[in-house]
Amino acid sequence: MKKVILPMLLAGMLTIVSCKKDGSEESFGKPETTTETTSEIQKPEDLGKEIFNGKGACIACHKPDVKLIGPSLQVIAKTYKEKKGDMVTFLKGEGEPIVDPTQYELMKPNLVITKTFSDEELKALEAYIYTNLK
Repeated sequence: MKKVILPMLLAGMLTIVSCKKDGSEESFGKPETTTETTSEIQKPEDLGKEIFNGKGACIACHKPDVKLIGPSLQVIAKTYKEKKGDMVTFLKGEGEPIVDPTQYELMKPNLVITKTFSDEELKALEAYIYTNLK
């Protein structure tokens, strides 16, 4: 009988200990609070820059202050601001090109990529582009 109780007792204790999270009890149904500082939170324009240079592949055609294949970021930001355009809608593939409509066909393959981005990512990309406004 003692041989059966001891393993069960050990298994029960292991279960209780393993259910604790970092030495504290879980708060079931309550949202977790974080103690992040401002320096730990990524700014939208920083996320936008990462997307621009990374998975968005925007840097292949756009540069901050010179026309490459597509218009510069300064021209894009200035045009969208002046015309009160909706850059996010355009990047979703739901808006008309307003910067240089003659290059829209070149941009279409990239819209396939940007259509997959979340609203947060698109707004971050827009925020980064607006940092180039001079």
